[in-house]
Amino acid sequence: MEELTKEQQLELDQAFKKAKVALDIIETYDQARVDRLCQAVAWSVANKKTFQRLVEMSIEESGLGDPVTRMNKRFKIRGVLRDALRQKSVGIIEEIPEKGIVKYAKPAGIIASLVPTTNPDLTPAGQAIYAIKARDVVIFSPHPRSKKTTFETVRLMREALEREGAPADILQCLTRVNVAMSKALMARADLIIATGGQPMVRAAYSSGRPAYGVGAGNATMLIDETADIKEAAHNTMLSKTSDFGSGCSADGNLIIEESIFDQMVEQLIAEGGYLASEEEKAMLRKVMWDDEGHRLPDTVAISPQKMAEAAGFTIPADRKFIMVMGDGIGKEYPFSGEKLTTVLALYRYSGFENALGMVRDILEVGGKGHSVGIYSFDDDHIHRLAMMAPVSRIMVRQPQSKANSGSFTNGMPMTSSMGCGTFGGNIVSENIHLKHYMNTTWVSRPIPEDRPSDEELFGEFYDPELEK
Repeated sequence: MEELTKEQQLELDQAFKKAKVALDIIETYDQARVDRLCQAVAWSVANKKTFQRLVEMSIEESGLGDPVTRMNKRFKIRGVLRDALRQKSVGIIEEIPEKGIVKYAKPAGIIASLVPTTNPDLTPAGQAIYAIKARDVVIFSPHPRSKKTTFETVRLMREALEREGAPADILQCLTRVNVAMSKALMARADLIIATGGQPMVRAAYSSGRPAYGVGAGNATMLIDETADIKEAAHNTMLSKTSDFGSGCSADGNLIIEESIFDQMVEQLIAEGGYLASEEEKAMLRKVMWDDEGHRLPDTVAISPQKMAEAAGFTIPADRKFIMVMGDGIGKEYPFSGEKLTTVLALYRYSGFENALGMVRDILEVGGKGHSVGIYSFDDDHIHRLAMMAPVSRIMVRQPQSKANSGSFTNGMPMTSSMGCGTFGGNIVSENIHLKHYMNTTWVSRPIPEDRPSDEELFGEFYDPELEK
């Protein structure tokens, strides 16, 4: 492993020293105190004026994302705050009298947070709310491409803590970041939350410390013959264009029933889609992937106009995303994998069982464990997809990029980190939220004996003669 410089080692040592002092203090706070701190920290970055500045700063710094739709991410901070405030995190958090169980919440401790370049402001804000609610402290490791934005976000939240008389060092942000620094941070933390690229997620799991990681996305939507075509097309546009498709939940593939395929394509065009020709598709492939199939970073999260320009053709200024016809599914067909930009692949199916097979095959290319969605009013279709799909979340008639991580119109826990289960190489298969930021002590009192008879337990297999 690459060694730290003296300056990096000093910064890391000081950060952990300050974090331990802050942890000793926040552990003494009661529920009302931590709830107020959550509100103060959230407002310091989620108000429109401040978040606008952070959005502009992040796009200027990283060159990624859309300044208009990225602003909507400030509502995710509100959602995280809503979920946090509605739960207990100090002392007794749950009682189950019939089982004699009482649960007490305890802090997880010092959290190492790896911040992705696509969410340098949202991720620290959401994680800070949950961490403070759980009475943890956080040391953020920003992505080098957007470290100034993350540092500024954390600085604003630190000021909010100070105004409330709490230690600013409840939240810290490293400045001399590189891969070696992030790995050294993870090796010393009590808990790691790794949101970002797969190399850092794997590094988190190999750090020797408890870690929550996220899997890669390749969001795929199945659209059957019962779908509301206008709703499906509109939601697809919303999901595909959100922050120029930078999110792991942005729709990447549509699997459309053949009887409505042409109507769906027409409606997608009405929503702002541009249908690329086969020649243009070949040009896109050259600028999106290298010869070995690795995604090229220069065309991630850019507008469809810039994407077309990079590929060598032009599209009208009013087009919001680019569509290509799917030419196959597999590693040798890169358009069936994760795209992370304003490009969408369209596939036609005949027979719902064939559609399920296409979903399975696409997930083998990428995105296993993450998510799929379905536009359908056929409960049997929805059930069959849910029974088959190796994913942790399925959105029904919703834009995935806005729904997977929690929405005000669904019941998913609000988050910016989504576990993908063992399907995707993660330890949890749910949205990472408050309960994952704290330890729980179970207190067990005696209850009346709850022991079924052997006849009840073993059923027809029970043979009383063998018990003699």
